[in-house]
Amino acid sequence: MRTMCTNFDRKDGLETVLEVPMPEEVFASMGSNAYLRWQNIRCKMRAQLEGDQTSNDLFLMMLKIVSAPVIPYQPPFFHPHLPLASVKDGSFQAATAKYIVQQYIAATGGQAALDAINSMCAVGQVSMASSPIQVGDAEDEDGPNTSDSGGFVLWQMDPDFWYLELVVSSCKISAGSDGKIGWSQSSNSSIATRGPPRPLRRFYQGLDPRSIVNIFFKAMCLGEKTTNDEECFILKHETNKEVLMAQKTENTDVVHHTIWGYFSQRTGLLIKFEDTKLVKMNAAKKDDHVFWETSMESVLEDYRVVDGINVAHSGRTTGTLFRYGQGQNHKAKIEETWKIEDVDFNVRGLTTDCFLPPAEAVADSELQNN
Repeated sequence: MRTMCTNFDRKDGLETVLEVPMPEEVFASMGSNAYLRWQNIRCKMRAQLEGDQTSNDLFLMMLKIVSAPVIPYQPPFFHPHLPLASVKDGSFQAATAKYIVQQYIAATGGQAALDAINSMCAVGQVSMASSPIQVGDAEDEDGPNTSDSGGFVLWQMDPDFWYLELVVSSCKISAGSDGKIGWSQSSNSSIATRGPPRPLRRFYQGLDPRSIVNIFFKAMCLGEKTTNDEECFILKHETNKEVLMAQKTENTDVVHHTIWGYFSQRTGLLIKFEDTKLVKMNAAKKDDHVFWETSMESVLEDYRVVDGINVAHSGRTTGTLFRYGQGQNHKAKIEETWKIEDVDFNVRGLTTDCFLPPAEAVADSELQNN
């Protein structure tokens, strides 16, 4: 990953610091020499100035779906210690799930190691492959037809602060939470969209074991299944109605958001993370609603111990977006392959000032509260 580039505007100037580290192969594909590569990279980092704007908007929409989605979990996101109830409490499925979560805690470093975490920083690279929108029920036989590479930086601090910046091709996404509001912003829009604070889904892709414990300690065990040549227990978490109602807007209703975790019987680690969300777009006519269903599946690989915490360092996520209603059915798909280059816990010098939301999100929040 490259974090700095030569300053070609001033030969005696300091090197240019990239906001988001970029994979070396991105620079290597941009030209035959360092000057051309940097000029091309700088042009691509500008908001979409030319080209097929519709195609860019579609790719950016799918990029936001797979790279910066949130999970329906209310604050606080990162409990310093989450005591699990006795495995004898509740139904057999609930008791089994609690036992599996306890084994997961042990596999990721133990309760004491998890309790010692108060912040985190992760730097990684991603490769995105997207498919065009399919109309109707036709299957896409050719698979994804566009591919782009990029990088991301993710910061987190207890109790409810996080911030993500991700750059792929000419698209940039930033998102975060300051514990009071959650927000997201993209390169094709200077306006930040806001909502209730929610944890980033990327935490559940093996980066923060506490997030995984929080979401599954009240789950149900559905049984066993072989996944990626691993015998796994399947845990299911159904988001309650109160949390779904908190995400309701004037034009949308969240019908359900269901989450599954596949835990290896051999290692106790999370092998696969899935979730499905169904949103209803309200219409003037009673039977004229449009539904959007987002399905996400992440496979977690390459676990390594960092500061006593077992963290997944690579994986793949497939996101599928279905749109149906009003006599039209659409489908789009995007695949992400990610690799963690560096991750650190308990980052010194990190403060709440590092997680301030954009002014647009703050103004919108104050307007709605008045």
